[in-house]
Amino acid sequence: QVQLVESGGGLVQAGGSLRLSCAASGSIFSINAMGWYRQISGKQRDLVAVITTDGTTNYADFVKGRFTISRDNTKNTVSLQMNSLKPEDTAVYYCNAEVRYYYGLPYKPHWGQGTQVTVSS
Repeated sequence: QVQLVESGGGLVQAGGSLRLSCAASGSIFSINAMGWYRQISGKQRDLVAVITTDGTTNYADFVKGRFTISRDNTKNTVSLQMNSLKPEDTAVYYCNAEVRYYYGLPYKPHWGQGTQVTVSS
């Protein structure tokens, strides 16, 4: 069993910064891509940023230049530094990781429980 535990959400004023962290634990042989998604109330869950094992990153257009994703492969953690936050960034942010339980098995997606980020104007 794999658990993803997020931390770092909260309330911040527009223009401020927050840092989200996510730690994966449990029956992990290896992790492929790790990423952050967000879900605004009443809308679908959208990709925010993703990072591969070699550090290649991809960002949604609405966060480019403001958010930075990073990971520590030795600790199975992924972080999201969010700067210049806007009220429209208000959402529940979810951590995602593609986990392989054992050599040769396929990677399976796992989700954290979500952390609320609220940006006030």
